[in-house]
Amino acid sequence: LFAIFTALASFGIGCTVQANSIALLANETFGIPTWIVGVFVCLLTALVIMGGVKSIARVCTILVPFMAALYVVGCIVILCMNSSFVRPAVELIVNSAFNPMAAGGGFVGATVMMAARYGIARGLFSNESGMGSAPIVAAAAQTRNPVRQALVSSTGTFWDTVIICALTGLVLVSSILAYPDISYADGAALTKVAFSKIPYVGAPLLTFGILTFAFSTILGWCYYGESAVNYIEHQRINRFYRILYIVALFFGSIISLDVIWNIADTMNALMAIPNLVALLLLSGVAAEETNKYLWGNRLDEEMKE
Repeated sequence: LFAIFTALASFGIGCTVQANSIALLANETFGIPTWIVGVFVCLLTALVIMGGVKSIARVCTILVPFMAALYVVGCIVILCMNSSFVRPAVELIVNSAFNPMAAGGGFVGATVMMAARYGIARGLFSNESGMGSAPIVAAAAQTRNPVRQALVSSTGTFWDTVIICALTGLVLVSSILAYPDISYADGAALTKVAFSKIPYVGAPLLTFGILTFAFSTILGWCYYGESAVNYIEHQRINRFYRILYIVALFFGSIISLDVIWNIADTMNALMAIPNLVALLLLSGVAAEETNKYLWGNRLDEEMKE
């Protein structure tokens, strides 16, 4: 069941959503028609994924650390430019989260339902916690024991949410305070405006960062989906899956964003449900292995079959 939902989810969070982001950004920044961007993304993806998992790993190994470091540097530069607004931004975030009026409104009627719906959905897109996607890659790693690899994998959520998302939030709120005339109805547009305040290199830096983030996500989720398909049908339909994935990329670049998000949110939830059930059922095993290797100071020991 999990494998089926993973294969389906790969066409949402890691495929059509990312293709749509790339197409819209290229269209807004360079005026390139979305269908042309879609064709280019399809061709580029095909060149990589037809080379198999090793080809995907090589490209992501180069792209991910470089683009993350570049994005963090860009955020730090903007925060330095908005230095006098950083403290007010932090105060605004904390006050908005914990003041009585915000709390009162948050527990009334459909408000809490909407907050939970979009908070959980976008949280899944941020770090995929609870979906079970990260273990697919972790399982392929060469390591001494599973606890050692689990500790490495768990840092992904920290870097993604605590570092990248926190920096982005501070950049956006401090930019709103520094430039009150800018529109903040659209988060993506606001991010673009914030980065454009860096002379000459700001907008290209953000464009390059989003393009590389999205492209590496496309490659990674292709591997997730293909692994799920392999579990169901072994390797008999790998090539068919890759072709279908590439076709979905093109349609993702040209169809409505609302349709894409709704489909992706549904697929993510379907994927998370069996994984969360499995986590509960295996919690005793996880605790036992953690006590054995981590608290027993045996992380360097080889796992015995």
